[in-house]
Amino acid sequence: MIKACIFDLDGTLTDTVESIARGVNLTLEAFGYKPRPVEEYNFYAGDGIDMAWKRALAAAGDREGKHFQEGILPCRKRFGENALYHVKPYPHIAETIRELSGQGVKNAVFSNKPHEAAVKVVETVFGRGFFDRVQGQTPEIPKKPDPAGIFKIMELFQVTPEECLYFGDTNTDMAAGHNAGIFTVGVSWGFRPRSELEACHADRIIDRPGEILEVYRERNHEA
Repeated sequence: MIKACIFDLDGTLTDTVESIARGVNLTLEAFGYKPRPVEEYNFYAGDGIDMAWKRALAAAGDREGKHFQEGILPCRKRFGENALYHVKPYPHIAETIRELSGQGVKNAVFSNKPHEAAVKVVETVFGRGFFDRVQGQTPEIPKKPDPAGIFKIMELFQVTPEECLYFGDTNTDMAAGHNAGIFTVGVSWGFRPRSELEACHADRIIDRPGEILEVYRERNHEA
């Protein structure tokens, strides 16, 4: 029986690409580079803000990364200040999570955002207590695809990998779910194309939030 669902945040629950682009682009401009188009950040995001900064910096012309280290802290600061910039939930996500909760499912968020930023976004968009656990990146919880955050959530919920589902939109998410040994669902409405999810061997790929409930019911039937 499925007792817990764990969700990536950016590109899975919330459309946050403009917030990521704004924080990084402001930092690029501070170093004299031209900002990158927002749509490029669909491929820069997903592996933490430091990696987004590194990728955008290279695309802007600093392929050797001479400004990478110097820009990390300013970029993190601007990212934190703009964490809610034009952020919105994907359609029907909130209703879907409520339905899962009504079925007795524990719901959690595991994000590569810094922990404080992840909590800020989730609580602002969905409300405090909407999810049973929000876990971002901390010194003790490394970035995905390391599964440490998933293991911590499972421990808190007292569930096994067989009792969980993991949902995400990038190759990093697919790897994190597989590394944790749980059924991993790719969502095609996020940052990356369906082909990436297929190449990373998602156990299932869905195209709309309502299918989250379908996967939950199917997996319960198979259990």
